[in-house]
Amino acid sequence: MPEPTELDEVKGRLRLHDGPHYRWWVLGAVLAGVFVSGALITIIGVSLATVAADLGTNTASLTWVVTGPLLAVALTMPLFGKLGDVWGLRRVYLIGLLGFTVGSILTAFAWNGPSLIAFRILGAIPGAAMGPTAMALVMRAFPPKERVKAMGWWSLVGAGAPVIGVIAGGPLVEIFGWRSLFIAQAPFSIAAFVLGYVVLREAPRRDRQPIDIAGAAWLALGTVSALLALTIGGRSGWGQPIIPILGITAVIGYIFFIRVERVAPHPLLPLEFFKERSFSASLAAQFASNFAYMGGFIVTPLLLQYRFGYSVSQTAGASIVRPLTFSLCAAAAGYVAARIGARKSAVIGLSALVISMGVFASAAAFSMIGLVYAGLFLSGFGMGTASPSLVSSAANAVSHEDQGVANAAQQMVAAIGTVAGIQVLSTIQGGAQSSSSFSEAYVIGGVIAVIGITASAFLPKRVRHA
Repeated sequence: MPEPTELDEVKGRLRLHDGPHYRWWVLGAVLAGVFVSGALITIIGVSLATVAADLGTNTASLTWVVTGPLLAVALTMPLFGKLGDVWGLRRVYLIGLLGFTVGSILTAFAWNGPSLIAFRILGAIPGAAMGPTAMALVMRAFPPKERVKAMGWWSLVGAGAPVIGVIAGGPLVEIFGWRSLFIAQAPFSIAAFVLGYVVLREAPRRDRQPIDIAGAAWLALGTVSALLALTIGGRSGWGQPIIPILGITAVIGYIFFIRVERVAPHPLLPLEFFKERSFSASLAAQFASNFAYMGGFIVTPLLLQYRFGYSVSQTAGASIVRPLTFSLCAAAAGYVAARIGARKSAVIGLSALVISMGVFASAAAFSMIGLVYAGLFLSGFGMGTASPSLVSSAANAVSHEDQGVANAAQQMVAAIGTVAGIQVLSTIQGGAQSSSSFSEAYVIGGVIAVIGITASAFLPKRVRHA
């Protein structure tokens, strides 16, 4: 019998690590990282007053605990996505998870407000590498027709992690203090790293090529300027003189980014992506849906407190209905979309999101608490139904070798939509207690969501792959 050759050994490894069950191991491994990175997002925001009192500072200055990491992610995510395509998705994902873990541990030992913000940003920068590379690993492990199912589970964990974080984290903060959140997070992060190290195998990568630093810098300038303008405008008023300066800077950044990408031999984000209808339509729909969903997410707690007299704990309990519905619907929506098509699934989901905005507006106008809960359910159902189809459609529009940067682009656009929705709808509502202030905010959210429906109608009926 002839001795096995090196080729035979390679084939054996491929059968072991690229079989029909291995892709589910990949999904489970990266979702462990998604869970630990997202579990504390909501509870940190809820606990800002407690943190401020402990550190001897004010809540207003600590809002950068939430905003700072978001800006850091927007600044570095496209670059990390590209690095994953070139250096290896597994390598960049694990480095990002390890850096995020170190940053989280350091956060538990912050001694004042600035150190807390610094440690949060320090952990967010490597954490920005996790999102696009984790999603790209999943996209490469699953065939195009099955990706929407995987994204259903992704959405379930992504939406469910903050819910679990609030439920489990609330008692921890009350009994042991806010530092216990990050101390408790550490062993879960380490376990996720070990699981990823053992399970994940390096995906084929592009030939080594120079990183488009100029493109990354101009894109970062445009994105961070836009997010800062939205954040400052929403908090301090749109009449601030810095707002137009940041707006002009954002436009300049994006213009020069496009100019650089047109001539770069190895562009950070190839502009050819946007010629693909699935990619462009998906990103537009993701921006619009996150605008409406997260804008409503901020306005609805105020509606419950101002119009219906809910306490903070009652508001938190009611608000869980939306992410919980999102999480539960998303997993099933992935399988449904595989049967009826991404376009139908996305249109159905975004239509439900639009209806939810109308239901919220009616709840404010007629002071009917039952309509608030109906709106929470419809909003969660809509996003849970649409998200798997939108994400998988954009991924199917690009090649395997570009999944890292393509998924980074998706998540960056979704983040911009989130910040825009929060700031714009909060500004329209204005902190007033009148029913008209809430109704106007929800109507604007619904109008933007309609744009999302229009964009999702351009998705292909059947699964396509570049």
